[in-house]
Amino acid sequence: MSKITLVTGGSRGLGRNTALSIARRGGDVILTYQSRSADAEAVVAEIQAMGRKAVAFQLDSGKVAAFAPFAAQLRKTLRETWSRDTFDHLVNNAGHGDYALFADTTEAQFDGLMNVHLKGVYFLTQTLLPLIADGGRIVNLSSGLTRFAYPGYAAYAAMKGAVEVLTAYMAKELGARGIAVNTVAPGAIETDFGGGAVRDNPEINKVLAGMTALGRVGLPDDIGPMIANLLSDDNRWINAQRIEVSGGQAI
Repeated sequence: MSKITLVTGGSRGLGRNTALSIARRGGDVILTYQSRSADAEAVVAEIQAMGRKAVAFQLDSGKVAAFAPFAAQLRKTLRETWSRDTFDHLVNNAGHGDYALFADTTEAQFDGLMNVHLKGVYFLTQTLLPLIADGGRIVNLSSGLTRFAYPGYAAYAAMKGAVEVLTAYMAKELGARGIAVNTVAPGAIETDFGGGAVRDNPEINKVLAGMTALGRVGLPDDIGPMIANLLSDDNRWINAQRIEVSGGQAI
């Protein structure tokens, strides 16, 4: 029986790459998107072209009130599409960047980051617990910015640091169900994150590449396959870990 993975924020960037990487390994995928329905459906089509099953749902990961209706919709789809009541893996990927120096960060910026990156991860996972199969996996996305400081990301990194602590508590409390929980922390990656600064600004790209042992910044293909591999049965004994995938940035 194929494993089913739910990837939040799966219409673009690392979420898209993760969803496609999972499908290439023979998994089925449920993905969420906030507003880019056409992009999400394009990912679904790519996965289906591989012979795998995929569906996409609209979900604002920063609105806790939306989680219960989403879970009900998800339960219905699991039964109709897979004849199952549960899925196997949850990848909490959805998120956004909001650049502001510590002294200039507004309460609205802080709350926006918290609602998606911390509160959303906490309560979406809590809501979906009855639908996650025993022996399943949860992967929470963090950032290299929890280990090294880069001005302008204090609020964002603070949320990701909290997610890393939350991961350890999830692993401890969900261990009785055989659910492994880990954090994946990418370094600088060429995506549209933060307005695409790493991807589109040659000067920023060069500086970050110079800080990285392997001499370049990361690509989505450096992250998605790693997450897909982490979800495989070969890695069933990895639990409660922060795994940085940065090419050796700032070491």
